[in-house]
Amino acid sequence: MNNIKKLPLTMAVIAALCPISVLAQEFTQEQIDAIVAKAVDKALAERQAKMDAAVAKKADVVTEPQSAAQSPDMAIPFGVKFTGYARYGAHFQAADQKYVAVDGSYNGASAIGRLGNEGNGGEFQLSKAFKGDNGAIWDINVMIDHWGDEVNLKKAYASVTNIMESNPNAYFWAGRDFHQRPQQGINDYFWMNHDGQGAGVKNFDIGGVQFDVAAVAAVESCSPEVMEDEANPSRITCTGGSGTGDKGNYAATSKIHGMKLGPVDLELYANYGFDSKAIDSEERLNAWQGGVVLSHTNDSGVNKVIARYSDNSDNSVFNKTEDLTTVYASFEGLYKFTQATQVEYILAFHDYDNSRDDTDNRKNYNAIVRPMHWWNDVHSTWLEAGWQHVDYDNGGDNKGWKLTLSQNMSIAMGPEFRPMLRFYVTGGKVDNERTARVNGTQDETLDDFNVGAMWEAWF
Repeated sequence: MNNIKKLPLTMAVIAALCPISVLAQEFTQEQIDAIVAKAVDKALAERQAKMDAAVAKKADVVTEPQSAAQSPDMAIPFGVKFTGYARYGAHFQAADQKYVAVDGSYNGASAIGRLGNEGNGGEFQLSKAFKGDNGAIWDINVMIDHWGDEVNLKKAYASVTNIMESNPNAYFWAGRDFHQRPQQGINDYFWMNHDGQGAGVKNFDIGGVQFDVAAVAAVESCSPEVMEDEANPSRITCTGGSGTGDKGNYAATSKIHGMKLGPVDLELYANYGFDSKAIDSEERLNAWQGGVVLSHTNDSGVNKVIARYSDNSDNSVFNKTEDLTTVYASFEGLYKFTQATQVEYILAFHDYDNSRDDTDNRKNYNAIVRPMHWWNDVHSTWLEAGWQHVDYDNGGDNKGWKLTLSQNMSIAMGPEFRPMLRFYVTGGKVDNERTARVNGTQDETLDDFNVGAMWEAWF
């Protein structure tokens, strides 16, 4: 903190001394000291305001890059805006698993804990905003990602706001985009996800309540599969290069937000999935899901309750399974004991129930807690403990625990500040009893010990 405080002081002194001959003629020493003190106070006040605004963000910091145009009254950025999210580093496996994961988990890529337990990759976006003579603000956004061997085009869309006098904040868009993908950070879970291409409107004001609605299509050649070699061996992901057309799976999505129930913020989601004739008639299905988010923010942090029910689907109505119903519920939050000592946490439950085929019916339980302490503006120490239990309805269960100690260097104080350099050690143990029984083996106990260093940033 002392070094940061000295920086604006040094800059102010330099600025004051550069035209020293002029100052000597026109100002007394007392006046010069007053100018320097005022500049220092202003710099420190601006810095503290930025930190306070960042700390006030919710616990699940949104890593999705924002478009260049966000509101009618914003200044148009000069040139092209470069944003994104990325993490790359070395991860040394010294025991049975490279990443600690429990078989059968479907509630997060890192449902047993994300810290020191995730692979490499990134998303890189270029955005350009324009303002018309009529005041309308347009923007064009293009993003590529790198989460595997292939580099994919994830975004290519245009949008406009301030086009309706009665609803200036309405944000109309069309193209390919990340779409309705609310994410939980500590377990890396998109509890809804409808990335695709289509069109819609966001932030349409109806009597003080914000309304989002869209129709989107899954991109062709994106094949949802259960992967065996990722951070979570049961993670559903998309493989194969993305095409340019629609695959035949569609979703109508909606969200109502900006509502208050006393001190609680309320969000409602409702989505419907359907198929076109591009899908074989015997495979066509409909699906729907609904969700609710209740959150409360105060000076000490934030708490949030999420609940989702899906019929013929899980977290996306693009991907359908007949007679499947799933329920997901979680409680998460961030509590600040002091500005320098904070803790993040989550409790989650996921029920996967297929009445047609109960072979894989199961319930997921997981808990993660991450205490964090900042020694100063740069250095911090984080400790993350995670536990998970996958309980199968027809007998047997898989369970495990993970513990990660991480020493970090970041740009400022707070979990939301990136870029960050992270040096960590992770240990854990997984007992895949159910997997052993299905495979006919006697022991599926895995001991884990990994050491790594990585860079993580959103920008």
